[in-house]
Amino acid sequence: MTPEVMTIERAAAEIRQAYADGRPIKPLRERMAGDADVAYAIQEANTKFWLAEGRHLVGRKIGATSKAVQNMLGLDQPDYGMLFADMAFGDGEAIPMSRLQQPRVEGEIAFYLSDDLDTDRLTLADVLHAVEYAVAAIEVVSSRIENWNIKILDTVADNASAGLYVLGSQPRKLSEFDPVLCGMVMERRGEPVATGAGIACYGNPLVATLWLARKMVEVGRPLKKGDTVLSGSLGPLVGVALGDAIELKVSGLGSVRCRFEGE
Repeated sequence: MTPEVMTIERAAAEIRQAYADGRPIKPLRERMAGDADVAYAIQEANTKFWLAEGRHLVGRKIGATSKAVQNMLGLDQPDYGMLFADMAFGDGEAIPMSRLQQPRVEGEIAFYLSDDLDTDRLTLADVLHAVEYAVAAIEVVSSRIENWNIKILDTVADNASAGLYVLGSQPRKLSEFDPVLCGMVMERRGEPVATGAGIACYGNPLVATLWLARKMVEVGRPLKKGDTVLSGSLGPLVGVALGDAIELKVSGLGSVRCRFEGE
């Protein structure tokens, strides 16, 4: 086993242990010598492990879609992570805090695909054809790295800091709302805590989805019919605590809610 493979396997195992025991770990970036390919290899090692354990892949998430976050993490493009079926919650469901570490929430638009996006030279027209509907979505991010002390290599290795996600129950065709100009308001316990708009997500959440589709073809995990895409944040991250109730409102897509409870 080469030193690089040992680094990948050891880091992947540490992340899995942090999931299991709820104890965040030290940042991983110093082990990777600035190599994003190693970080994605760590993510892929855990994806393969979890699939072998019986988890079901149902989509992808796009992270770091805003220039502010890219500058913070030292990026010139977004990143991505995997969505598994056991991460999905419905509108209004209670979310157990025991499933999360250092949770924060952000408002997004989720797209459901009715066609594969698995060919070379994908265009925006392919994405428009493949998206069956959109819903408002709350992404609950969760970092296995202590104190959110992350740079790009840490978050990529940690499945793009994925935690859980909540899908709204008012699906809309793309012709029924404006994904670029739609506004977003997030409330916590009835008080507004974040605002945003579709344009904050890579300029256009559909263009972010095109970036993801091309990247997934490149890495050999293309998006398929039935996948859900969390297209990226419309506004800032918001911290949450036990007992908090969150409501996200996106113009044209209605609202989606969740609450954070104990076991």
